Amino acid sequence: MQNNNLDTYKLLFLIKGILTLCFSLFFVIYGLIGVFIMIGTHSHHEFIDAPFNPAYIFIIVSGVGFLFTIAMGTLALVASNYLKHRKNYNFIYVVAILNALTGILGILLAVFTLIELSKPEVKKLFDK
Repeated sequence: MQNNNLDTYKLLFLIKGILTLCFSLFFVIYGLIGVFIMIGTHSHHEFIDAPFNPAYIFIIVSGVGFLFTIAMGTLALVASNYLKHRKNYNFIYVVAILNALTGILGILLAVFTLIELSKPEVKKLFDK
């Protein structure tokens, strides 16, 4: 067996996916804050002259954030599975690049995964 770190990256993608899915709960709470603001403004009629209800900002941001974190978490979990089975090289490469959008943990995981995937002996493992 050749010396590569694919099993380590498989575990890191699994952890990153689980953490991202757990972080999606933040957006659920954020959306609930928007719903409570909306309920409060309807009962007190505070924003009757406002051009829009500020609760919509909470709800829209929470919806977009929730969908983004669910998608990124799912992609990380699928990439972890593909790393385990040594298949879909291009998919793992793209998911590693997308992970660079998700903060410092994602950037570090992306950089080291891309370095590992660019090694010739690792490419041969995926060609089988």
